[in-house]
Amino acid sequence: QVDVTAMARLFGYVDVTDSGFIAAVFSIAFNPLFWNVVARWEHKTRALSRVFGSPHAACYCLGAVILMLNCVRSHCFTEAMKSQPKLEGLDCHWAYYSGLAILAVGTLFVISSFLALGFTGTFLGDYFGILMEAKVTHFPFSVLDNPMYWGSTAVYLGWSLM
Repeated sequence: QVDVTAMARLFGYVDVTDSGFIAAVFSIAFNPLFWNVVARWEHKTRALSRVFGSPHAACYCLGAVILMLNCVRSHCFTEAMKSQPKLEGLDCHWAYYSGLAILAVGTLFVISSFLALGFTGTFLGDYFGILMEAKVTHFPFSVLDNPMYWGSTAVYLGWSLM
């Protein structure tokens, strides 16, 4: 026997038929699928490097596309959050400031990861044959194995609470 009361309660707070929600879910799922498929394709074929004339130019172009897709994802997420029902218990100062703190920590991890890896290290340069001289082991990688992913997750969680 499966108790579905928790799911039934959840659907009272999430409107899965809302077009903004559907767009957000699609963009959240599409982005990593897209960049991983493109990066693996580049690694196998070197097609982007040939088209752009160098692995660096190709990596920078893919990075720009990823950044644009992330802007679309953030917009879709924000619009979905605006149109979804709100939990009454989260409409208070402690929830807002907790969300703000989580967002700040997430932003710290994302920015420090980017600074530690650089543009090509962040945007899949290894698939283009652009390798770092050594493994990055200082902050934030000394604290978390995947600080960019955890930081991004924290940003969206904090944003949701706010």
